[in-house]
Amino acid sequence: MPNEVIQTEYAEIMQKSYIDYAMSVIVARALPDVRDGLKPVQRRTLYDMHELGIRWDRPYRKSARIVGDTMGKYHPHGDSSIYGALVVLAQDFKMGLPLVDGHGNFGSIEGDGAAAMRYTEARLQKITQEAFLSDLDKGVVDFVPNFDETEKEPSVLPARIPNLLVNGSEGIAVGMATSIPPHNLGEVIDAVVALIRDSSLTSEDLMKYIKGPDFPTGGIIVNESELPQIYSTGSGKIKVRGRVTVEKIPRTDRKRLVVTEIPYTMIGAGIGKFLNDAAALADSKLGSDISDISNQSSKEGIRIVLELRKGADPDYIEKLLYKKTRLEDTFGVNMLAVSDGRPETLSLHDILEAHIDFQFEVTTRKYQSMLDSELQKKEIQEGLIRAVDVIDLIIEILRGSKDRTMAKNCLVYGTTDGIRFKSRKSKSDAAKLRFTDAQASAILEMRLYKLIGLEIDALTAEYEETVKKIEKYTDILNNYSSMANVIVEQLEDFRKQYATDRKTQITEAEAVVLEEKKAEAFPVVFLMDRFGYARTIDESVYEKNRDAADEENRIVLHCMSDSRLCVFTDTGKQHILKAEKVPHGKFRDKGTPIDNLCNYDSSEETYLQVYSLDEIKTQKLLFTTAHGFVKAVEGSEFDVAKLTVAATKLEEGDRLVDVHPVHFQTSMVIATRNNYLLRTQEESIPVQKKGARGVYGIRLTSGDEVDKVYYLEDGAPTEVEISGKTVSLNRLHIAERGGKGTKLRK
Repeated sequence: MPNEVIQTEYAEIMQKSYIDYAMSVIVARALPDVRDGLKPVQRRTLYDMHELGIRWDRPYRKSARIVGDTMGKYHPHGDSSIYGALVVLAQDFKMGLPLVDGHGNFGSIEGDGAAAMRYTEARLQKITQEAFLSDLDKGVVDFVPNFDETEKEPSVLPARIPNLLVNGSEGIAVGMATSIPPHNLGEVIDAVVALIRDSSLTSEDLMKYIKGPDFPTGGIIVNESELPQIYSTGSGKIKVRGRVTVEKIPRTDRKRLVVTEIPYTMIGAGIGKFLNDAAALADSKLGSDISDISNQSSKEGIRIVLELRKGADPDYIEKLLYKKTRLEDTFGVNMLAVSDGRPETLSLHDILEAHIDFQFEVTTRKYQSMLDSELQKKEIQEGLIRAVDVIDLIIEILRGSKDRTMAKNCLVYGTTDGIRFKSRKSKSDAAKLRFTDAQASAILEMRLYKLIGLEIDALTAEYEETVKKIEKYTDILNNYSSMANVIVEQLEDFRKQYATDRKTQITEAEAVVLEEKKAEAFPVVFLMDRFGYARTIDESVYEKNRDAADEENRIVLHCMSDSRLCVFTDTGKQHILKAEKVPHGKFRDKGTPIDNLCNYDSSEETYLQVYSLDEIKTQKLLFTTAHGFVKAVEGSEFDVAKLTVAATKLEEGDRLVDVHPVHFQTSMVIATRNNYLLRTQEESIPVQKKGARGVYGIRLTSGDEVDKVYYLEDGAPTEVEISGKTVSLNRLHIAERGGKGTKLRK
């Protein structure tokens, strides 16, 4: 037979394959069903435990046994996913209502993983047995073949409580994700009952009963006003804070903050990150009032203690924690679930309505099954009661029949052929018998002790009870109100047995506004070595190491800890550097490259000088360029908001050689590479704007440029070495600005 080649577009094959894969992940793995609130792996695990008989009132069984059986029968996707689901179902800090009773190490709220499945044991919780797995034998849900069609599994569990809301759900599918917070069982049941009584209630109306999420970890929801919108649309953001209390440390004047409840989003690694963030705050200037941090959490609950220094403000530290750590966090709500076989984002009303519809379906199937059973029982009971009245005739038929078939045909159809009767009347009466097939079978199987008077009375009483049940079941099936009462009664029974007080407080709070305390400024000394590594030290440390500090560092600048420093470079730029950003420490600390502290780029610029803005903004700065231009600029012009600005204008090819405060009582000497020296008074330099080029300070000969600028007080001897020759600068003739200067003789 020749092979058939089917030609098709590659894109169509890819699209169909990807869609099939995506829907498989969405429906068969990642998203919960709105009816029972369970993902397939959770549903299969619970059903397998039910089938294995690992119930709440029986001994625990090894988790490995449960995982292996589930994987072999229902969920062939690996043991890790099954055990992971089993662990979560047993964790009371993740589930609003744990469905599995775990025995052993099932992990901790701080993110510790569960022990291997060979070490742990589990069994079903009582409510799981009663609210999720009861009545499966009554055909209340459809059963479908498993992956290899060797077993049957329920397509959904007959959950009697809205598990999707009670326990919430989280899952990531292909192109979509679900995130549903847990809620309080009692509140959810109240809302279901209210919606059964009045189907016109909206999501906002239902919030009279369901105030909002109820996280197992407690906490405080602080955006109550946004909850109606979230529950109406099925998506939004809930802001949750941890609960902080203030305690007085015994026998001291100090206080401590104690975190007793955490946001639900902090479960696991979030607690460790919070401790690290709090420690980082304690090391910073903002949280310097935190003296010690300890995690004293135990099985009794969360207890994270932050001890404060004497005189610290607890309210400020609490706000600091809310603002700078995950002690206030956001829970993203996206109430996405599988409804009618497809993923949908559902409102609060949609979820509860879907649950109620499912309850009516389950209850209808349950009572229809029970009614059918009672009708069958009634048929047999009626036959037995009627048989008792003609028991002598029946005994005669049985004794005269050759086999069971002959006797049964006589009881059902009145066939008397072949049967020996004692009299014609008996034969005539036997021909009139018309029992049903089921009644005839029951009569043939009836034991003689049933003919005792008390047994006959009991049979009659059972028949009357059966009739009452049939009337009751018929009424439930035919009347909406009767069925609603049954559902409500069952829900209220669950509420009475299993409802707990709300753990999460809901309120409307203003956003945390942190008025950061400004650290009190103190004198420091800014040091920068010839390699550009900068640091600050205390003045007392500098005084002890003055000689070494002056010798080893190119820049030694006295300033305040909150000063803004101006870094001037040869490209004519001014970079603002905040002293508080400079690492403060010991004298022998290496420091941090100045490139990392401001916009200075050591690959393109050479720093000339660093000044404190507080000092220079009340003075004037004298600029000298390599082309011989000079000018004075008011220091206030350098008090700018930008981190980098042009400090002066430069010609093409020119560069800044020197920046120095103007004192006017001193003179300056401009020295060039070709050894020309010009001494002039600073007061002769005009004051100009930053954007000006300046005026000639010295006229240069061809190929010459300014190399260095010296400053000296009038009358003070100043000797420098230039080209190997010692020169007394104060003995140079004071000339007019703009001259060629004096050539230094060799």
